Amino acid sequence: MDFALSEEQRLIVDTARAFAAEHMAPHAARWDADKVFAKDALRAAADLGFAAVYVDADKGGVGLSRTDCALIMEQLAYACPSTAAYLSIHNMAAWMVAEYGTPETVARLVPDLASMARFASYCLTEPGAGSDAASLKTRAERDGDDYVLNGAKAFISGAGPDGSDVYVVMARTGAGGPKGITAFVVDKDTPGLSFGAQERKLGWHSQPTAQVNFDDCRVPVENRLGAEGQGFAIAMAGLDGGRLNIGACSLGGGQFALDTALAYARERRQFGQAIADFQATQFKLADMATELEAARLLLYKAADKVSHKAADATAFAAMAKRLATDTGFKVANEALQLHGGYGYLMDYPIERVVRDLRVHQILEGTNEIMRVIVAKRLLG
Repeated sequence: MDFALSEEQRLIVDTARAFAAEHMAPHAARWDADKVFAKDALRAAADLGFAAVYVDADKGGVGLSRTDCALIMEQLAYACPSTAAYLSIHNMAAWMVAEYGTPETVARLVPDLASMARFASYCLTEPGAGSDAASLKTRAERDGDDYVLNGAKAFISGAGPDGSDVYVVMARTGAGGPKGITAFVVDKDTPGLSFGAQERKLGWHSQPTAQVNFDDCRVPVENRLGAEGQGFAIAMAGLDGGRLNIGACSLGGGQFALDTALAYARERRQFGQAIADFQATQFKLADMATELEAARLLLYKAADKVSHKAADATAFAAMAKRLATDTGFKVANEALQLHGGYGYLMDYPIERVVRDLRVHQILEGTNEIMRVIVAKRLLG
């Protein structure tokens, strides 16, 4: 059992770290304050292959492993968790199109998704179907060579007139339950597709979020991903990778928070000495580092299982997502506490990281649902 990164993986980490330091970190505070969707930085990331990391090379991606993708997302999130998280969602959507689309759909869309000439979003959640995703109501009725979609999707990252260009949509084509759901890819300019107002959020300000509405939205049958009734299985397969990615983003944000807290503890003085000299501070920092490292190791193991399609890959992805997102937020929150009142100010980066990481415990399946998935596996 070898815990060391390969030479190629060390190069991947170094490349992602250097890119994040140059193209993301200097701008993250402004993107957050001004609510800038960082398209230029995202396209620069795509130039390095970061927009289709685990899409097969023969389909236009770079064909790396899920572990490699986690390494990349962690480094990018060290600079800006919000922007890295959108990129993780784009990767998930691009993989679903590449994996389940017709050859014509793959040829038409995947090269543009890989270069981020087009941006992608994932549409599963609805106003009345969150954790119970299999109860979704958006409907797709077959009409000749088309499907006609009606319904709405909620909390869609990247959605909006100036946001994503391509939407991977789960809609009901059959009876209730998971077996009646089918996946589609829908272009932004399709008549009948519209957006709600931009959501006002606690964090994730560098990416838009809105409701996506379908009103007699006509989609050609070749835009279907997989077979009718396969949509829920496709959604869950996509989410295994998405959960790894968002867990990695939490680790990157948490590591940034820990490193920032270490630097602050060395320079901040109280009662005649640096606060790093107090054992209470040392114990807190030691726990933060230990918990991050434990979550990181589990995430890498889960990523390896997803890459190799292990039978327990979904359960391990759920475990890793739960632990990494809980840990990342906890470490960031502890870092804010170590900063005292300064941590609460927007002049310091910690409060932004806390805000950005909080939602990771909710999206890609809440951490309560992650526990349900793991328990089902344990109990057979």
